[in-house]
Amino acid sequence: MPAPSPVQLATAGNRARAVLVAVDLQVDFLPGGRLAVPGGHEVPPLANVAARHFANVVLTQDWHPPSHVSFASSHPGKAPFDEIDLPYGQQILWPDHCVQDSDGARLSAELDIPHAQLIIRKGHHRTIDSYSTFYEADRTTPTGLSGYLRDRGIDTVYLLGLATDFCVSWSAVDAARHGFATYVIEDACRALDVDGSLAKAYADMAAAGVRRVRLADVIA
Repeated sequence: MPAPSPVQLATAGNRARAVLVAVDLQVDFLPGGRLAVPGGHEVPPLANVAARHFANVVLTQDWHPPSHVSFASSHPGKAPFDEIDLPYGQQILWPDHCVQDSDGARLSAELDIPHAQLIIRKGHHRTIDSYSTFYEADRTTPTGLSGYLRDRGIDTVYLLGLATDFCVSWSAVDAARHGFATYVIEDACRALDVDGSLAKAYADMAAAGVRRVRLADVIA
């Protein structure tokens, strides 16, 4: 039997077993932030619209300690967007961003999702970066999100947020690999697109079985 279309999944009676994960809608990823994603300011209002159609909503936050290993400032002679090798693999170096308890780490003031049940904080281990909301970048240290969703009876994950080619795509791939039916609401995401990272993200998601949908389909 063919898989249900995204519209059927969004409007059928199984919505109680679906979750919306709104990824990293934080000040530092918005215009004027330390790692601003082009068009990032357009996403929080779209997240508000989407969230009204989900009983289950999870928010995520990058939550880095000072001198985090992913910061270029932690590596003398390195600049943002340089790459280095770390024990868990290749790491892009970023401007300092989303430092714990900083204004840049705060969720966007435009977010209006009072019924969100959980905030997952990631990247809080100083020596490991974390794009995925399910695992740190070593691919073995879990955030606990998968267990939380399983305990809630969730079997379908929709994602939106920032940035498409890093935290959203890595989260989507991990959700699919955990056996969740996984959908990325692509017009409610924005990308950095560093050296072809967006094309790679789309390829990785497709290979993992992640399906790309539009917001209009999800809320129909």
